[in-house]
Amino acid sequence: MAQQRRVPLSTQRPTSTVCVLGTELSLDVCGSAPKDAVAFHVQGTPGVKLYVVHEKQSIKLPSTVGRWPLATSTEVLLAMDALSKDVGDEKVRISYFGETGGVPVGRAMLYLTCVEVSLDADTSRGGAVSRTLLDKTKWTWGPDGHGAILLVNCDRDDPEAETPDNRDDTIRSYADLKDMSQMVLRTRGPRTIFAGHRLLLHVDFGHADKVRVFYGGSSASLEEYKHVLGGSKLVYALKPSRHQEESTFYVEGLAFPDIGFSGLVAFHVTLLESPEKGLLETPIFTDTVVFRVAPWIMTPNTAAPLEVFVCSVDDNEDFVAAVGALDEVEFGYVQAPHKTFPVVFDSPRDRGLRDFPVRSILGPDFGYVARKAPEGASSLDSFGNLEVSPPVTVQGKEYPLGRILIGSSFPRFGGRRMAKAVRDFLVAQQVQAPVELFSDWLQVGHVDEFLSFVPAPDRKGFRLLLASPSACYQLLKEKQEEGFGEAAMFQGLEGVPKPTITEILANEGLRKFNNYVQSCISWNRDILKRSLGLSEPDILDIPQLFRGAAATGAEAFFPDMVNMLVLGRHLGIPKPFGPEVGGQCCLEARVRELLEPLGLTCTFIDDYFSYHVLSGEIHCGTNVRRKPFAFKWWHMVP
Repeated sequence: MAQQRRVPLSTQRPTSTVCVLGTELSLDVCGSAPKDAVAFHVQGTPGVKLYVVHEKQSIKLPSTVGRWPLATSTEVLLAMDALSKDVGDEKVRISYFGETGGVPVGRAMLYLTCVEVSLDADTSRGGAVSRTLLDKTKWTWGPDGHGAILLVNCDRDDPEAETPDNRDDTIRSYADLKDMSQMVLRTRGPRTIFAGHRLLLHVDFGHADKVRVFYGGSSASLEEYKHVLGGSKLVYALKPSRHQEESTFYVEGLAFPDIGFSGLVAFHVTLLESPEKGLLETPIFTDTVVFRVAPWIMTPNTAAPLEVFVCSVDDNEDFVAAVGALDEVEFGYVQAPHKTFPVVFDSPRDRGLRDFPVRSILGPDFGYVARKAPEGASSLDSFGNLEVSPPVTVQGKEYPLGRILIGSSFPRFGGRRMAKAVRDFLVAQQVQAPVELFSDWLQVGHVDEFLSFVPAPDRKGFRLLLASPSACYQLLKEKQEEGFGEAAMFQGLEGVPKPTITEILANEGLRKFNNYVQSCISWNRDILKRSLGLSEPDILDIPQLFRGAAATGAEAFFPDMVNMLVLGRHLGIPKPFGPEVGGQCCLEARVRELLEPLGLTCTFIDDYFSYHVLSGEIHCGTNVRRKPFAFKWWHMVP
């Protein structure tokens, strides 16, 4: 339905008003009628489309009916579909008649000027601003959805700047402008009509701190771009008579969707009319366009790697890394039709990499976002405790960007949980609906200690790998029965006890603890099957043992093989130093049997002293920037 405005009339003097292209005017024919009038006649010049609504029927004029009863149920509507060339160049006349008919008892004259006032953005998501018949006030999901998209401008295009661009209210480079979404104001019609009118660009008070708008006028010079809206600035007044017919504004997001902020931001342009000097201006037309701030999106292990980040320590030339360092950050990306760039998410757990994301990663087209935990951070806030599945379908519900997996405590009193600020942030992104797993049984408490995803050529395109004490005991029992009970672990590692297969199998305390661990992993197995729509053939059990106590938590007995680095078809797996059977590690051999048929290459890397003894593995000390999904997030339905 077209935007409609009620217009009062007068039989004492002519009335003038503006009709905005695409809107309707409803004429108050009763309010101006002489007291003895019972009927009226209406006619207009050729540029005016007139309709009379009578007895719930809309009748286009002229019609065979010459006069209409003067009743509150009778309404006159008008519209114009061509811009005026001069002020007041189209007219409508209302003639009022008494009981006797004949001569009119009064006349009301309305002078009309048709102008265009339109606020537009890339609502069709094609990468450029265009006029549309779509409802700009609504934002819809799905392949047939519409609505403009806004990026949080959290990269740093100026190397001299100390903070991300969204914390700076100046434009420092043209690259900065390219990260922003365009919003175009069109004002056409007789320019003199705007001498008595004003245009206000404004944003809702509740969203003003989430966006910032820049405007450079007709100049292309960076120095001319000024912060005109957003933050503390709620309104920007324009003078269309001094502007071009099209004015381009640049909009940047300042905040990601989060608790209390859906990500939707509405901008409005309102045309104000001042009928007489000394009176306050009144709004006569408002156009609105809604943007959604693009979410932060994680990429799964199965996505193609683009860049591997490793942190160096002393005495580790073989595999440069640092234990538990780079899992303070997680790489993802943001995307709009006009731009995509990676964004690192900094955890509230500040350890060895507290300043690394800002100093070394933040830069041109590489963004940064962080969340703090006022209640204090735990090891569950390191991002080894943050994974994402490949795309899945669960009972007919599609998750084309996968589902985020976070570790938490078992539903019981006490236990560690991921910081509320981080959990709220992840949920608010909407596009990767998080799944909570039980990881507090682990000493460190990260989901990457017992699960991983690897690409596969069949079924769902991946396999879920789960650490499995049961599979490990089964393998060791197998080798004992084959006569290799005296084969020992940790050969070649100085100062490390070397239990044999028989000794491990005879250790009742170790077996009981691993039965407990297996029950914890089995609980998560069921959650993962339900939440990701998996069946048993989608899961591979990787032999693994743990040690510890229920009170202090579990840690890997030997290097944790699921805690691997996945680079396409190449896997960097912690070397388990298992018992050698026939000249090769039986644990490595079993993992090869499971993964190589999928076309994967397994490389076992010694991380025993650099990672394992400090409660970490290869995945904990590395991070990978991966290729974004080909699927556009706005095409999904959360």
